[in-house]
Amino acid sequence: MHAINIISGISMLGVLIGSAALIIILSAFNGLEEVILSLYSNFSPEIKIETRLGKTFDPNTPYFKSLHKDEHLFSFTQVLQEKALIRYGDKPLIGSIKGVSDDFLKNKQLDSTVQNGSFTLKNNGQYFAVVGATIQGNLGINVHDALAPIQIYSPRRGVVNSANPLNEFEVRSINPSGVFAIQQEFDDIVVTPIEFARDLLDQPVEVSSLELTYKKGTNLAAVQSKIEDAIGSKFTVKNRKQQNTELYKTLTFERWSIYMILTFVLIIAIFNIIGSLTMLVIDKRKDIAILSGLGANKRMIQGIFFFEGMMISAIGCIAGVVLGLVFCIAQQHYGMIKMGTKTSIIDAYPIAIKLSDFGLVFLTVGAIAVIASGISARLSIKGLDEIKQDL
Repeated sequence: MHAINIISGISMLGVLIGSAALIIILSAFNGLEEVILSLYSNFSPEIKIETRLGKTFDPNTPYFKSLHKDEHLFSFTQVLQEKALIRYGDKPLIGSIKGVSDDFLKNKQLDSTVQNGSFTLKNNGQYFAVVGATIQGNLGINVHDALAPIQIYSPRRGVVNSANPLNEFEVRSINPSGVFAIQQEFDDIVVTPIEFARDLLDQPVEVSSLELTYKKGTNLAAVQSKIEDAIGSKFTVKNRKQQNTELYKTLTFERWSIYMILTFVLIIAIFNIIGSLTMLVIDKRKDIAILSGLGANKRMIQGIFFFEGMMISAIGCIAGVVLGLVFCIAQQHYGMIKMGTKTSIIDAYPIAIKLSDFGLVFLTVGAIAVIASGISARLSIKGLDEIKQDL
């Protein structure tokens, strides 16, 4: 009996640790997901309009002008973006020039992405550039050196096979004001005022895209559908998920991969219950036979051992969920587990507690426990007739 109690305790402890680990890991992953998506949202608008054919289009149509006057609109940013050669000192690098209109700076979260300097695009009539961390690292850009501007080269329109190769390029200089860091796909961008980009690319009217952000409470799905119906098939209208399809797929895949790995750990822990209940059945075979002789049917005997297995699982699961919740709350308030790097945007691992995760854990543990307890309950009546005859 002492051995049976120890094995049952180990089984319960395994369920406790597995349940707590599921809650903690899923909450930590939720926190990281929110941080990543919030960083992406700084450069991914809620609605993005692009042309299907070509690279640019004219934003000065009656519909786009009326869209700009929408009372639910928070910002309406015109974007002109193109690949260019970026040179700082004697170091060249291919990157993207993203010219943005003034509404781009309405996003107050931009400052949180700045590693050095400030997110300044215009000051006293002078244009400035904010460069991505990849470009800054490769070129060694010093945002505090006003005497060392960035040189940007873009192919000149209508010039082919010139005797002097330099005549094939438009060259403009601009001083850097800051360095931002988000993710690799954004960190090779140089953000400039759209006026600078228009001059460099010789594109006085057209834009690459329109980026729209709406006030809180706006039904974005309805807005997207309305815009798609209005502008027809010549344009694409994408929400944030459609703009970053691979990111969302990766986050979803990683989340379910983690869940499956921890579920296998739980399966191993919960199926230890079969061992403890099997030993209990062996120890109580005579008691089972006596109960049967007193009138207990097979279903009642199975129910006793089934309830025993479910009770072990339930106690372990509830204790584990409570322990995991306490740890998550402590991490949220005190940041006990650090990211481990001084250059991280956040100091400690973020935590986001979701009610759906608790339901998922209870459902997972319950499903596995039902299977394990059912197997053990079937063993309790196996050979019952032979035992009764021996008695």
